[in-house]
Amino acid sequence: MTMDALLARTMVGLADTLVADFDVVDLLTLLTTRCVDLLEVDEAGLLIAGVGGDLRTMASSSDRVRLLDLFQLQAEEGPCLDCLGTGERIVNRDMAEDVGRWPRFAVEARAAGFSTVHAIPMRLRGTVLGALNLFSRRPVVLEENDILAAQALADIATIAILQTRAAEEAQTLAQQLSDVLNSRIVIEQAKGVVAERRQLSIADAFDLLRRHARNHNLRLAVLAQRVIDDTSVADTLERDMPRRQGR
Repeated sequence: MTMDALLARTMVGLADTLVADFDVVDLLTLLTTRCVDLLEVDEAGLLIAGVGGDLRTMASSSDRVRLLDLFQLQAEEGPCLDCLGTGERIVNRDMAEDVGRWPRFAVEARAAGFSTVHAIPMRLRGTVLGALNLFSRRPVVLEENDILAAQALADIATIAILQTRAAEEAQTLAQQLSDVLNSRIVIEQAKGVVAERRQLSIADAFDLLRRHARNHNLRLAVLAQRVIDDTSVADTLERDMPRRQGR
């Protein structure tokens, strides 16, 4: 199978996994292994920037790479961190020549058996979400087609991260809307209870609930739930606003 055919099959396979409730860690781990299958590299890893900007290792093709990515974070130097800072690709970097640029990382990478590293940005327009790290044991030079393929895989990883975040935000919004609707139902029920027990109109009952909640620093939904749980609470609601000091 040609590289183009294998890349196309990989893209289709990864896209097929971007369905509801997909496991983002499993998908990204699969993506790192596909990098090894497709490109002239021996290992791959992904570093992702969290919501607060903190970096974390998200996936790797081996524990060796995971530990090396962790070392980058601890040492605060390495191709992945430079890639995240600039948003630019870092390719075909020889660890024997880059000791001056990344003194600790270069030594650690060579000790792990790697001679060449690459870092491909995961970008969303002007925002860099993370970076794909590629490692070779031999001094291999990635050609332009290989670099474009690596960028395409990094873009798939970006889509996976964004889809996960969008799903989480949508779930949060849906929960917030549900809470609002449920609160409104509780308040409507409490208005009926207060109106009946205090012989008030629905509008006046609502006004009484609102004033009491404000005077006692309560959420209206909390007060309404108390009224529903114990209807006698309606008899204790204050009709008049407390006088402010100085008036």
